[in-house]
Amino acid sequence: MFKLIAGPCVIESEELVLQIAKEVKEITDELGIDYYFKASFDKANRTSIDSFRGPGLEEGLRILQKVKDTYNLKIATDIHEPYQAGPVSKVADIIQIPAFLCRQTDLLVAAARTGKIINVKKAQFLAPWDMKNVVRKLEEGGNTNIMLCERGTTFGYNTLVVDMTGLVELKKFGYPVVFDATHSVQKPGGKGDATGGNRDHVQYLARAAMAVGIDALFMEVHPDPDNAKSDGPNMVKLSDLKSILEKLIKVYHAVN
Repeated sequence: MFKLIAGPCVIESEELVLQIAKEVKEITDELGIDYYFKASFDKANRTSIDSFRGPGLEEGLRILQKVKDTYNLKIATDIHEPYQAGPVSKVADIIQIPAFLCRQTDLLVAAARTGKIINVKKAQFLAPWDMKNVVRKLEEGGNTNIMLCERGTTFGYNTLVVDMTGLVELKKFGYPVVFDATHSVQKPGGKGDATGGNRDHVQYLARAAMAVGIDALFMEVHPDPDNAKSDGPNMVKLSDLKSILEKLIKVYHAVN
């Protein structure tokens, strides 16, 4: 069965992340899906200087540790600077490298040296085969616990597209491939001072990626995405998650 990396874009509050973690765990336990809870402690790459970024490293890790302990869940979160790798590795099972930062050597090496699973997102401006240099940096950092994530490619202004053959190319590196179904429907900067998107397209791209043969699915979910503090337009409504996953399981079994 495929793995699911899912949760809200950012830690908005302790209460909210605990609610989301509980509900997604109940769904994935019922469906037999290996689940990693994901949320960011700091969104350092928001469109606007005025955008909500999160609680920060120390408080964010405290909340993620509480999620881990309360529901016995594995944790995924992202880092933006090398110094964050050490403290984050004490809580996270997956350290995620943002797409815009996937060529940053010091960040990659610091993450690699933790020995944790590294989920590195392919930049919107990179060809799939150009990830060879990213992979080599992680390997030279002493880590082969690598996941490669497709999250869309820049297409003109404020638009992303997904080339499903890119997933095939990423698989040639021999590492698990992840499809980020929610960021792939973003319209970066599409709202002027915020990112737009179309969550209605998420399930269809996810089905296509599952048919190609991905190893894991990344999705951001929220009980009220229209009022979320980050990435609301492309986040999946929590109440829709189970039905989406049920369809994806059917696709998974059809091709495996």
